[in-house]
Amino acid sequence: MFFEPSELIDFEIAWDWQKNWQRTLFEKPLAPQAVWMLQHPNCYTLGRGSDEENLLSKCSDIRSNLYRIDRGGEVTCHLPGQLVVYLVLDLRRFKTDLNWYLRELENVLLDVLKRLGLSGHRVDGLTGVWVGDFKVASIGIGCRRWITQHGLALNIDCDLSRFGNIIPCGLKHHKVGKLSSFINGLKVEDVKPLMKDELFKHFGLKWL
Repeated sequence: MFFEPSELIDFEIAWDWQKNWQRTLFEKPLAPQAVWMLQHPNCYTLGRGSDEENLLSKCSDIRSNLYRIDRGGEVTCHLPGQLVVYLVLDLRRFKTDLNWYLRELENVLLDVLKRLGLSGHRVDGLTGVWVGDFKVASIGIGCRRWITQHGLALNIDCDLSRFGNIIPCGLKHHKVGKLSSFINGLKVEDVKPLMKDELFKHFGLKWL
C-alpha cells in the first residue's frame, strides 16, 4: 500500500500509522506492506540511546516538538520542504540483513539524485547521502521481527536554520544541505515521482 498525503502530517500520527501496520504484519504475515511519502511540521526526533547533548538549544520550540523514538541514530529535524519516506516492510520477503537494507535505502537516494543530475555519494562508516560536502539525506530505521519502521528524509527546499538547534545525526563536522541549493527552484513535488519510481525499482513493490 502506498500513501501520499498532501497535507503536513504530525509526527505522532505518522508514527502511529507505522506501528499499527507493523502490528498487522506481525499478526498477518501475508498482509500488504506499506510506504508513506509525506512532509512533517517542524519537529525533532531522537533515536534509541541518542545523546541529548546534541540538542544545542533548550528553547521551547525544541522541547515541545521533540520525540524519542525506536529507530537507530541520533537527533534529526523534520520540517516542510523535506521529503520523508516511511517503510513498513517485511525483510523476510527481501533479505534479512539490516546492513543490506540501509545500503539499499542509500541506493534509492543516490539514484533519485542521479535522475536530477546531481552526483550523490556516501561517506565511509556513516549512513546517509551527501552532495559535495553537504549531507542532504538522513536514514534511520527501526526493526522488530524483521518488520521495519521509519526510513529516510531528503532535504529539498526546507529552511535549514532549524538544524542549527542540533548537531544533526551527532556529526559535529558535517554540514547539512538541501537540493534546491544545487538546483534553483526545485520543489518537493518535483522529487516525489522520482522517489516513488526508485522505491518501486529497488524493492520490487507493486503499488495498491
